[in-house]
Amino acid sequence: MTYIPPFYKKIFHSTRRAFAKYWLSLMPALQIGITGSQGKTNTSWVVTRILSLIGSTMKTDTNLDTIYNVPMTALRVGPWTKFVVFELGVDHPNEMDLHLQIVKPKIGIVTGISPVHTDQEHLGSLENLITEKRKLIEALPEYGFAILNYDDTNVREMGNSTKAKILWYGTDATNCDVWVDPESIRLSLSGTEFKLFFTDLKKFFTVTTGLIGKHHIYTIMSALLTFKAAQTFSDMNVSIDRLIDTFNVLKPLVGRMSIETGPLGTMILNDSLRANPSSTAAGLITLSQIEYTKGKKIVILAEMGELQNPQEEHIKIGKLIGDLDIDIVIGIGPMQKYVIEEAVRSGLSKNDVYFAKDVYDAAIFLKKVLQKGDLIYLKGSLYRHVERVLMILEGKKPPADLILEVSKVE
Repeated sequence: MTYIPPFYKKIFHSTRRAFAKYWLSLMPALQIGITGSQGKTNTSWVVTRILSLIGSTMKTDTNLDTIYNVPMTALRVGPWTKFVVFELGVDHPNEMDLHLQIVKPKIGIVTGISPVHTDQEHLGSLENLITEKRKLIEALPEYGFAILNYDDTNVREMGNSTKAKILWYGTDATNCDVWVDPESIRLSLSGTEFKLFFTDLKKFFTVTTGLIGKHHIYTIMSALLTFKAAQTFSDMNVSIDRLIDTFNVLKPLVGRMSIETGPLGTMILNDSLRANPSSTAAGLITLSQIEYTKGKKIVILAEMGELQNPQEEHIKIGKLIGDLDIDIVIGIGPMQKYVIEEAVRSGLSKNDVYFAKDVYDAAIFLKKVLQKGDLIYLKGSLYRHVERVLMILEGKKPPADLILEVSKVE
């Protein structure tokens, strides 16, 4: 491969950004921005699916860093594109400003706030994270729409920072435009069922989806409100019933609460692509609430990275585990020591937890306790590659790019 000096790469990227900004400004597509600490990718995907019902829709690639993804997506927009959905992730100060130099959204969604990217190498604090995410809502025009998670206090406060019309979603029947009855939620390995209420329609709808977990209900609510907002910029109309039918056929993206076949006749609930305090808690609670009688519920956790207070956040997860219907917990990496210790203090037996020094150690222990029919939940930050445990258990050698050193204490 030919070596390209960083100087030329910088010139190329700057030129591409400038052209992307100009090109997108010429296109008639309605621009939608999505940010938050968790749920961005799933929300982008679901929003794209339902907007496709009324016109040509495209979104940012799920596998590229946002700083490159945004201009590349902008350059793919054509005169025929009706909607373009931008996933706007940030992990450094002023990064949202760079996105908004190109993207001019009329609809903005904030999914939720969790203390990810809050270590000193990134945003530095939860307050800085909130400030950065809020910029999307502040940039919306007066005739635009801010779609906000009412159940998240930090997101709710962002409602004071926008000129746009606010559409709320959550579980509050009094203040939300779309809300779900928490008592109606039914979880299984096949998906989620719940009752959804549209305040303006004064009507309940029963929703069944292949997406697993309460947190995906928030994804669906935000997508419905996005569709409602987008219709004000379009002459197309689609019934709520047709949207509900679309949710029925949705299945989880791989690594985001997806069901897979595991080794030795087991099942895997794979949630290993991302891990922050909110998403980890949501995944564990979902696992606990699923009725499963074929075997044990086994959790394999790798560390959550880029946290301002990593020890405190891992202790919170351990305390939560002690209150849940989980049989065995395996923690990998230095910070998981705090999870394991707190889980024991919170009621889990010492015989049902294991602190592994690395993935090979975890695989050895897992082999001792694993039985046919067990359900294995995988969770960890992407760069922890917790899926290596199962590869080793099956006698496979992980690819070189997955063989990482045991993570340092952060």
